[in-house]
Amino acid sequence: MTRPLSLDDPARAELLRRRIQGKGFLRRFYGEVYSRYAESLSRCPGEGIALELGSGMGFVQERLPEVHKTDVLLYPGLDGVVDATHLPFGPSSLRFIGMLDVFHHIPDVGAFLSEAERCLRPGGRILIVDQYPGWLSEPLYRYVHTEPYRPEAREWRFDTTGPLSGANGALAWIVFRRDLRVFERRYPRLRLEMYRPHSPLRYWLSGGLKAWTLVPGAAFPVATGVDRMIARIWPRMSSFVDIEVRKV
Repeated sequence: MTRPLSLDDPARAELLRRRIQGKGFLRRFYGEVYSRYAESLSRCPGEGIALELGSGMGFVQERLPEVHKTDVLLYPGLDGVVDATHLPFGPSSLRFIGMLDVFHHIPDVGAFLSEAERCLRPGGRILIVDQYPGWLSEPLYRYVHTEPYRPEAREWRFDTTGPLSGANGALAWIVFRRDLRVFERRYPRLRLEMYRPHSPLRYWLSGGLKAWTLVPGAAFPVATGVDRMIARIWPRMSSFVDIEVRKV
């Protein structure tokens, strides 16, 4: 019997592509994130490189051809293999950095933020879409989800087992909520512009990158309306968060 590929094996690329492209609901979720990339990009300087970290088998260039697709794993179709903690770009050369469900996999987010501060042009932005510890999602992240989740961690770095298997699902909350004053002190040229929780249910209904899904693509508009209503009334029900950071 064939053994399943590890999470960190780039040979999973075709499987990931089929799940993202083949699950209509999940594809529309990704497309919505790329629309928010576009909104953030519209507020960035006109010159410089627009970069996505951890692109995997996503399809950002269908929506935003100018965005450079990168990942730490060698997936097909990338513009480059890039380690977020050692960005291969010169000072003030980037105008935008986007990442979807990537921040909590970076084993040293302090190093990434230092690199972002160095590489972003003044006025350049980072848009992070990541996990949020809501009333529903926190027990799922803690007890059901396969990735590590450690909100009690005192440090922003962790010993990693690999680019995808290694994680701390609480990192975005730790850096931009619990330790916000530490972030502000360490990175004086990076300003938190937005911290917006959202999407209580949709990603879970889609099944994410698992083989199953509970909803067809046609249900996306209705599910989105319900999700937004829930998040507006009870923000702590959210499962994801948009975090926008600007370099001054």
